Amino acid sequence: MDVRVKSGFSAALVLVSPWVTYAQGVVFDDIVVGDQAGVTYRRAPSASEAIWQAQKQLPLFTFDALVASPTKSRGAPGVAVFDYDSDGDLDIYVTNGPGAANSLYANQFVQTGVVQFVDVAADVGVDAIEQDSSGVCYGDLDNDGDPDLMVLSTFGSNRLYENQGGMFVDVTAPAGAAGFSHSSSCAMGDVNGDGLLDIFVANVFDQSQQAQIFVEPFEGIQPNQLLLNVGRNRFADVSESSGILDLYRSPGAPPGSNTITWAVSLVDYDLDGDVDIVQADDQAGFPPAVAGGIDRGFLQLFENDGTGYFTNVTSEKGMAKAGTWMGLAFGDYDRSGTLDLFVTNFGPFAGAVQGVPPELSSVYNLDSRWFLQQDDGFFTDSESDGRVYSPFGWGTSSFDYDNDGDTDIVFHGGLDAGPFVETSPGVVWSNDGSANFVRDVDALAGSTDHNRRTVHGMAVGDLNNDGFVDIVSVSNFDIPEPLPLVGVPTFGGEFDVDARIVPTFTPLGDVVFGDPSTFMFTWNGLVFPDGTLSVEINSADNHNQWAQVELVGGAGLTRHGKANRDGIGAVVAFKPKGGQAVMAPVLGGSSYASQDSLIASFGMGHAQRGVVEVLWPGGVRNRLYGVRAGERVTFPEIPCSYDANTSSLSYLLCLASSLTELHDAGVVDRREQIRFLVSAVRAFRAERKKTRRAKGSKFQRG
Repeated sequence: MDVRVKSGFSAALVLVSPWVTYAQGVVFDDIVVGDQAGVTYRRAPSASEAIWQAQKQLPLFTFDALVASPTKSRGAPGVAVFDYDSDGDLDIYVTNGPGAANSLYANQFVQTGVVQFVDVAADVGVDAIEQDSSGVCYGDLDNDGDPDLMVLSTFGSNRLYENQGGMFVDVTAPAGAAGFSHSSSCAMGDVNGDGLLDIFVANVFDQSQQAQIFVEPFEGIQPNQLLLNVGRNRFADVSESSGILDLYRSPGAPPGSNTITWAVSLVDYDLDGDVDIVQADDQAGFPPAVAGGIDRGFLQLFENDGTGYFTNVTSEKGMAKAGTWMGLAFGDYDRSGTLDLFVTNFGPFAGAVQGVPPELSSVYNLDSRWFLQQDDGFFTDSESDGRVYSPFGWGTSSFDYDNDGDTDIVFHGGLDAGPFVETSPGVVWSNDGSANFVRDVDALAGSTDHNRRTVHGMAVGDLNNDGFVDIVSVSNFDIPEPLPLVGVPTFGGEFDVDARIVPTFTPLGDVVFGDPSTFMFTWNGLVFPDGTLSVEINSADNHNQWAQVELVGGAGLTRHGKANRDGIGAVVAFKPKGGQAVMAPVLGGSSYASQDSLIASFGMGHAQRGVVEVLWPGGVRNRLYGVRAGERVTFPEIPCSYDANTSSLSYLLCLASSLTELHDAGVVDRREQIRFLVSAVRAFRAERKKTRRAKGSKFQRG
């Protein structure tokens, strides 16, 4: 399979081919720039900012001073897109630093017809003013019909908020959810199949200094945690017994050592009906083994046995690739019927500024890139198809931004590296449906200049209910217009034009890579304003069709329902008429420190009908035919799998009783009850017919 990023030249040849026509491309517009639409967010510095300010005043800033300086002193903000008040539009939660309130921006679209926001965080109890907040994730932990909120902390305890009909109550203490004191990202998913969402918390290290970035690869890193939901919003820490601490480690790593995990997702990667774990670990400032160092940053993959016990299969599945991994996104990029993975990385440009020789940069391969899953579960790394030389990346999402029927990618980044700030323009990669990605420069060109925002958290969702997905991102500080963006050494790729830094220190002599004695700088006095929120609305004007799917799990609604109320952990597939199927996992946390909307959105091109299929947690498969363009389907778990080995009568009885229960619970009306019944019967018959054909073919071959 040809899997590569096309050069701008070859992409242009495709676009001008006379026998190929393309719809007008969609673009994004930031509607909150200049404090518009009710958004006045500013990211307050972290508690460690005072340390950084003191270090900058030193007459000589050395390597030892760098190690003693904090990382992310301006904070590590995350963002979540969800409908907290169940009014029919998506709201935005964004974290902030100590002394500043986290914001819950209630979307007023349903009320006014315009995407505008009111910050209700203090009113509903989730402002968390004293917390140095970082990552966030959400899900209906108690299956009562509204999303609960987990808010992590860089310094101090995490917080769990129970949603009680739009008002939140801090239940951290009775829930046992405070955790460790240095957390980055979280994710929710039902690991043991009991219908309750559990919580995975990714932890890092004391970020008031950077020993774990530069000099101490294994000591002082906190272990990750798995909190098992035992009911009534109470949790048990099962980290040690669940297998999640059995990390893939390189030779030379101390037994039992931990890794820096920036991002995590609970996702059914192998489509067997239970959620597995993917975590993005950080190589940071240590050279990899191929350059004479030691590997520690891997894409850890843990396979669930269905009971909540995990086996590390990182090496067996081709994921043991050292990198400075930071953000996670998932989708079937090549439409092969398997879930693929995209991960953000450090990029080569910061290393070039620090004097990393080009040959070592090639060895490191710091590109953000995708991994395509093969039929046997093995992942192939897109690095084999050529280097991309991508910019720095943190948050990322997979979505069909132009609704043409395939899965595209967006990612953002930005880094305070000490002596300089590396910028990132934000990247939209357009997919041709076979995992050949072309950068769409125009998509973000007319919006906010992200090269002047050090973006961390990012999430996507349809904020104005027009069927096209929008982008929300948050920076921890910005770079004002008067300051010049300085060019850096380049690599001959399409991102060279965007390779920029802002020098914040002046070198005293030549800095030699690998020689700390040459690391001597003085601060040049630059000061940056606090970070901002960006809400970029899709122009939605290319006339492509769409369909959306919102899941309702059956736990507590039907006698045999197994899936949590949000359907988190399910995988939704959509096949437009005449097109190819794509997949979207419903994730309770991904990207970096952030979470996308739980509504699965699919592009249809010019198709008018399509088929939705859901693989629920627990393994039940449901199918709905005749989904119309422009339709948002509320899809309930019907605990009668169309591929079950059962009689037609048993299947019909299961359907009838379950759909009656869903109707009585107010999930479906009579028309929808009949619609799902007819589709379920049709799916059952189609599966039986396929099975008979397969058996007949096998008999003839035998």
